[in-house]
Amino acid sequence: MGDEELEAYVKQYIEGQDIPVVNFAWQGGEPTLMGVDFYRKAVKYQKQYAGNKQISNAFQTNAILIDDEWGEFLAKEKFLVGISIDGPEDVHNRYRVSRDGEPTWDKVIAGIEVLKKHKVEFNTLTVLHKHNVDHPKEIYQFLTRKVGSRFLQFIPIVERVADNLPEHFLQLVGPEFRDGATVTEWSVGSKQYGQFLNGIFDQWVQKDIGQYFIQIFDTTLAGWMNQNPGLCIFAETCGDAMIIEHNGDVYSCDHFVYPEYNLGNVADTTIREMAESPEQRQFGTDKRDTLPEYCLGCEFRQVCNGSCPKQRFIKTPDGEDGLNYLCAGYKIFFGHTEKYMKAMAGELRSGRPAANIMARSNLTPDSSHDPYTKIGRNDTCPCGSGKKYKICCGAK
Repeated sequence: MGDEELEAYVKQYIEGQDIPVVNFAWQGGEPTLMGVDFYRKAVKYQKQYAGNKQISNAFQTNAILIDDEWGEFLAKEKFLVGISIDGPEDVHNRYRVSRDGEPTWDKVIAGIEVLKKHKVEFNTLTVLHKHNVDHPKEIYQFLTRKVGSRFLQFIPIVERVADNLPEHFLQLVGPEFRDGATVTEWSVGSKQYGQFLNGIFDQWVQKDIGQYFIQIFDTTLAGWMNQNPGLCIFAETCGDAMIIEHNGDVYSCDHFVYPEYNLGNVADTTIREMAESPEQRQFGTDKRDTLPEYCLGCEFRQVCNGSCPKQRFIKTPDGEDGLNYLCAGYKIFFGHTEKYMKAMAGELRSGRPAANIMARSNLTPDSSHDPYTKIGRNDTCPCGSGKKYKICCGAK
């Protein structure tokens, strides 16, 4: 991003929000590739245009290039840093490799040590894929006890490749591609995802409530309390998580960086105008208005709301389009944790800490929502693929 685009972005982003604290989220690709001086410029513009508003910055990085210069800057400007790390060494290095195919785990750990040295606040983001999702206990213990992360995010990767790739198309297809596509072999399975979350939850709920914070647990609890979940995928409507590219182009969402979702450019239109445009408002309300009947009647709609539109590409049991690929996994997770979540909600409403439930022995996990519990090998797979269980999730 050039200086002109950077200044326009910072100015418009601050001016476009009628709130006392404005948060900037710097991502990539890999944002450290821009160098520290780029962010010094960004902070200079933030101070120039802040007015009476307070500015905060979040920074998502693979930590490979983090050195003392970065550590000093991030600490001085109070950046909150998110570290992309997918688990212990063998798990992380499965996909997190350098351009030359070399493992990166040692460099990531070294970067984390630099952040600790400079007392930079950090959290972790773990991408869940086919090869790490079956190890919830190992990954949770590693991230909390060894890395020292107190705030954890788990992001399921779900990507599709067109069966017959049209000319000039990218290999990975968008959420609205309907001409036939296959979920990639590295993507997480729906059942796997739900069972991973349960595996993490069962460790956390016994002794770690209030000590470690897992994003999806916080947002689920908010949903059961009829509050804003704070995470767009579980909100009833979306459209507030726009993204700007290096050339100043703004898109509806970072999951929808496709030509039809280009809202304009900061050189021609302000960010506020793009955010309030009819196109962007409809993008946000479509999340609610296109829910299939199957979701409208779901007992977990309150906490799920159909989740992210990016993943709504399978059919419901009734054959209706628009069911989320992760639906079966979400049901496994929401059903398993409902009693605990409602108990925590009760404590909070009474002005007591949610951690009080750790002392209650009468709470037991609910597995009745796991559609895989009694399924036969030749039954249709509950994930919605239309295949037999034995050649779909059963094979995994």
